[in-house]
Amino acid sequence: MPHVVKRDSYFWTIALQTFAVNFFLGSFGPSQPLLRADQHTSLTIAGLHGTAMGIASICAGLLNPHLAHRFGRDNTAWIGLGIFSIGILIIVFSPPVQITILGALIAGFGTSTVINNFVTSINNHYGKSAPFAVMQANGIGSVGYVFGTITVGTIANIYRNHWRVGLLVILPIVAYLYFVRRDKSLQNHVPSDHGPQKGKLSIKYWIAWFGFVAVISSEFATSFWAAALVRDRTNASPAISTLAIVALGSGMGIGRWFGAQALRGFEPDTQLKIFIATQFGGFGILWFSHNLTLSIAAILIVGLGISSQFALSSIRLIGLSDGRPDLAIGKSSMAAGLAIGGAPFALGLLGDHLGISRAYLMVPVLIIIAFLIVQFIPSHLEQDIEL
Repeated sequence: MPHVVKRDSYFWTIALQTFAVNFFLGSFGPSQPLLRADQHTSLTIAGLHGTAMGIASICAGLLNPHLAHRFGRDNTAWIGLGIFSIGILIIVFSPPVQITILGALIAGFGTSTVINNFVTSINNHYGKSAPFAVMQANGIGSVGYVFGTITVGTIANIYRNHWRVGLLVILPIVAYLYFVRRDKSLQNHVPSDHGPQKGKLSIKYWIAWFGFVAVISSEFATSFWAAALVRDRTNASPAISTLAIVALGSGMGIGRWFGAQALRGFEPDTQLKIFIATQFGGFGILWFSHNLTLSIAAILIVGLGISSQFALSSIRLIGLSDGRPDLAIGKSSMAAGLAIGGAPFALGLLGDHLGISRAYLMVPVLIIIAFLIVQFIPSHLEQDIEL
């Protein structure tokens, strides 16, 4: 009998947590041109916000096995959501670049903590159906990504100097989740006598881990600087090019929600290769385009390609972890940290010296690396789904 994916209250609570943190990612990434204009900084300095988020992700990864052991995965996610909210408040109410970088660090730590435990919780709850469930929960997160981009972009168009207020929209939703939807019984977590998950991971895991770095690097390089590329190629205004990134989130949402159904006949590794190839094709169109409409369509295709790479790559790492999901996801968060911190900063640094168009050529290199690692390091995961 095929395993049934039931979108129960547990599913929706976790999915809405990802909605909240993706609202931040969707609003903060494309807001880089606006923030840079407010603070009068270079591309390199602006890229330090991404570096701060990357450092935060590494810290969250190092602490994840210990937090999950001490508090339980569900409670750890709520702790992360609280830290995330503090970071949002700092970014909104502190104009200097040094303080907004600190806010990005704090919000990034909370975001990574929520996402780490989202993956392991869904994996534990759904078993062999986890790849499908993670993608669909991530699809709901993409709606938050789109809403975040639309909210900040709209406010930037109408009230140019008050765009940061759009970040506050998510906080009432966080409060609703914590005070209304939180399962109070989960507070009674008893730590395992065996302690936090630990030990050496296989060479195959670490090669796949490197592929995960490439996947997240290409995603965040795109989300942070695609607006700048569109501006450079089409002469669009900062606000319009920011709104164009709605296409990225829309593509991600469509791919996450419908991708698993459309590709249900393929094993997870093959699904991942199809998504990576789609991203490569969309990027080619984007890089050569000088037309705003075509660029938006290309970003949509890139979003489709990016959509499920995180979910499928994370499940691959769990499958290669010899039954230690918290440890595997903690290490993956460190990979994400290197990618989030390094890729946008490196792209910004190259952009200052070569121009954003030439600098963007690092993205297809990352895409090719990710594809080759999936090809040569299979995870042999199976997926058994009844819709």
